[in-house]
Amino acid sequence: MALAAGLAACGKSLEEQGGGRGKGGGKGEIVVGSAGFTESKVLAEIYSRILDDAGYHARVQTLANRELYEPALEKGQIDVVPEYASTLAEFLDAKKNGPKAKPVASSDIGKTVTALKALAEPRGLKVLAAGRATDQNAFAVTKEFAAKYRLKTLSDLGRSQQKIKLASGEECETRVFCKPGLEKTYGIDIAALDPKGVGTTQAKQAVKDGTDQMVLTTTTDATLDNFGLVLLDDDKKLQNADNVLPVVNAKRAGGKEIESALGKLTGVLTTEDLINLNRKVDAERLKPADVAQAYLESKGLVKK
Repeated sequence: MALAAGLAACGKSLEEQGGGRGKGGGKGEIVVGSAGFTESKVLAEIYSRILDDAGYHARVQTLANRELYEPALEKGQIDVVPEYASTLAEFLDAKKNGPKAKPVASSDIGKTVTALKALAEPRGLKVLAAGRATDQNAFAVTKEFAAKYRLKTLSDLGRSQQKIKLASGEECETRVFCKPGLEKTYGIDIAALDPKGVGTTQAKQAVKDGTDQMVLTTTTDATLDNFGLVLLDDDKKLQNADNVLPVVNAKRAGGKEIESALGKLTGVLTTEDLINLNRKVDAERLKPADVAQAYLESKGLVKK
């Protein structure tokens, strides 16, 4: 992986780097990691601009998925990533204890972050404060289907006794938040899975067309209206607390200044903001960098 090629100062803290590369007195280069999906890209651009405004020379490095960027974060090849509390906690737990490890995350954000910190700190990672914004797994049906069976919640769907073909990822068969959880927690009859991916256009189109009855997506999906879909409320809290939070390499980026800069965003960002940011990229076809800059200016978080 060529990720580390340009990081001659890898392993040193940003305070130790110096060298005049930052805008406000040479605080050093900081690399913000991003996964390959829209929301992660926008959040990484937001982090980058906040850190630029704080005097660092920030750039975004996009990697496909957590399996690639998390090891790079541990090694100091990237310095900070926007993360999700429960998902990262379960990822690190499986990495330490194996894929069949007992779940450590829950719908309680406080307990989940405590578990996450215990797993992250031995790996040289520092977990910063979680905010209000969340991006959780969610399930959507057509507006017509919801109206016909008077559905507002997943409990309503269970009581309706409808057989459901679910558009989802292949892992839904075994993941507790998906097929097993829907059946055990809500009594929903999942008759079949249609492996079209999580929240993909193909998956949502299959529900719109009536091929499937429900789709696994996320709470920040900005294109549901385009397919005539609505989310059903997770009223029994099957899904874990996936609040957005920054995670940094403790040695390189664990100082108070970076924590304070990113904390300004954490205190402002909401789930509704995430939906709107995703919409601007996915529906309006704007660039993540431009969307990030406009958002930060609108909130007064960076200088225009």
